Amino acid sequence: MPRELIDDFGRRVSYVRISVTDRCDFRCVYCMSEEMTFLPRAQVLTLEELAMVARAFVELGVEKVRLTGGEPLVRRDIDSLVEQIGVLPGLRDFAMTTNGASLPKYASRLRDAGLKRLNISLDSLDPQRFRQLTRTGDLGRVIDGIRVAREVGFERIKLNAVILKGRNDDEVLDLVEFARNEGLDISFIEEMPLGDVSDHSRAETFCSSDEVQEIIESRYPLTPTTESTLGPSRYFRMADSESRIGFISPHSHNFCATCNRVRVTVEGRLLLCLGNEHSVDLRRVMRSHPGDIDALKHAIVAAMPIKPERHHFTTDGDVQVVRFMNMTGG
Repeated sequence: MPRELIDDFGRRVSYVRISVTDRCDFRCVYCMSEEMTFLPRAQVLTLEELAMVARAFVELGVEKVRLTGGEPLVRRDIDSLVEQIGVLPGLRDFAMTTNGASLPKYASRLRDAGLKRLNISLDSLDPQRFRQLTRTGDLGRVIDGIRVAREVGFERIKLNAVILKGRNDDEVLDLVEFARNEGLDISFIEEMPLGDVSDHSRAETFCSSDEVQEIIESRYPLTPTTESTLGPSRYFRMADSESRIGFISPHSHNFCATCNRVRVTVEGRLLLCLGNEHSVDLRRVMRSHPGDIDALKHAIVAAMPIKPERHHFTTDGDVQVVRFMNMTGG
């Protein structure tokens, strides 16, 4: 059994994103349709299966695990899963992406269980617009969650903002100011063409990272850094703040050449690329060989040759992948 996962293009896989649920208490317009059909329970990995997936990857040299959804905090007993993963030897970075609404309840428990970092989605600071973008979200609860998470001592909290032209691009500087005032990092994300959304035309709302950077530099000059969290963000610094500005640019600054990531969906599909459908059914392996972690590890190793060289996202509004982001795992 190899100690590292290497694909056919020489890239080492050191980061796995594991979806713990396809459900969410929000219905963000770029992520889900307003009326969703969710997976039956029998098709969803159990907490024990999710923990075994994480252990298998870490034993194969993966250094970073991120739990995603849907919204991970709607999964019952999520803190027990965090406890099982947090103690894995060799795990350097353990993080979660959340909408933040349940952090007032969970933040302290997650920190005590071993979670180190949080990414919190925040696309608007206007309560009415926030409700429009999330369809169901309460901005006040999210702000409270961010502050509780900071108070309980997470090592680093990063905001994620998906910027849509004509929808929230006028709030870029407000979001930067909020991050600076709260002592947070923030990454601005180009919308990804996953799932057929009816709320807007992706061709019309696409806003590139270069456009967002130009807006920020109208007030704050940015200095590029070599800092990394093992993910796709390119980080910049401002001279008068500890907050980092990141850009995730799957369209305008393709990062496939250095891709170190794979994803496991909540139904157990190992996705080798966000923008392709190449996958392996890990649920079938685990349920055919209960408790056999070596069988699972062999399946993961055997999947590496089908990791493609790159994705081919376009900005013309075409849907390249039919699954929604909640099915993909962030």
